[in-house]
Amino acid sequence: MVFLKVATYLSLCFFLLLPVSVCAQNLVYNGGFEEFVKCPERLGNFEADVSSWNTPTRGSTDYFNSCSKTMGAPENFNGKQDAYAGNGYAGLYLYAPQDYREYIQVPLKEPLKTGIPYELLFYISLADRSDFAIRSFGVLLTLEEINLDIKKTLSKMHLYSMRENEFYMLEINPGDYFKDTKKWIPVRTQFKAKGTERFLIIGNFDNNAATAKVKLKEGRKKGAYYYIDAVSLRELELENNSAIISKDSLTISATYELDKTHIFNTILFDFDTYNLLDKAKEDLNDIYSYLKANEKLHISIEGHTDNIGSRTYNQALSDKRCAAVASYFISLGLKKERVSWQGHGGMNPITTNDTEEGRRKNRRVAFVISKPD
Repeated sequence: MVFLKVATYLSLCFFLLLPVSVCAQNLVYNGGFEEFVKCPERLGNFEADVSSWNTPTRGSTDYFNSCSKTMGAPENFNGKQDAYAGNGYAGLYLYAPQDYREYIQVPLKEPLKTGIPYELLFYISLADRSDFAIRSFGVLLTLEEINLDIKKTLSKMHLYSMRENEFYMLEINPGDYFKDTKKWIPVRTQFKAKGTERFLIIGNFDNNAATAKVKLKEGRKKGAYYYIDAVSLRELELENNSAIISKDSLTISATYELDKTHIFNTILFDFDTYNLLDKAKEDLNDIYSYLKANEKLHISIEGHTDNIGSRTYNQALSDKRCAAVASYFISLGLKKERVSWQGHGGMNPITTNDTEEGRRKNRRVAFVISKPD
């Protein structure tokens, strides 16, 4: 019997209503790619060089380690990048001409437990010589190891043909493209285990036509090549009265009280505009993850201005800001019927408009999460 569930989650996402924390052991062998059979000396030798890991297809995934002169770190054939930690990392094409793909696969230290929430985290960096960037990563958790004699996309068609191999697929999509070639960017998702997950595969399971991508350079056709390091898969442990998930050295709250007005702490818009700021999208991504994991919930967006400007203008501006937030949620995949919005202009101040500080507080966007009857 084959089990397939495609779910879209975000990096730095939240999981359900459960109060959780990440402090369990890493279930991924050699998650930092520090242990190797031999120092890498040539391209496409990831499976032979790296301990515990292999490739599920014939795509020529690469291994880089500072011990090597030919496949070294930080400098290599696709650019320059230090390891996130230690000396080694993997490199693979997630988008390339003619649907060519590369993947990495590793057995888990123990099968995942049925109904238990887990968090997968790894770090990525786009190689300097990439001329494309993509917007999502695919994660495949399988009962049996995959070994296919193909170099193109490991597609759902291939997975369905393995009738005895149960699998669970996730897509990590933060709503923006992974374009950073300097820093290591955390990619994180959470899910509830089915109890059949024994192997982990990371890559892109969409063909070129279905891959969300952006071209960064003209006149080149190399594709999107990413470095990957520090892969971890951990059980999420419950805490009693709070919901805290690690965000590097910070913590973020995962609980939203239903039927209560929440005000965005992050500034969503520049003054007198209704175009979302990049920083604002991070907060919206978090809320979308929460809504994605709780499919019966509805969100209502409310927009407010200060009293500067005419009543008509302020009403129109607040309407446009609410619509911008709602449209962003919808663009991430939230169904239209699960989101509503209303602008109130300057009619509902929460403090005085006589000072700049007061007007700043009154220029707010709020939201209410509820469970319809």
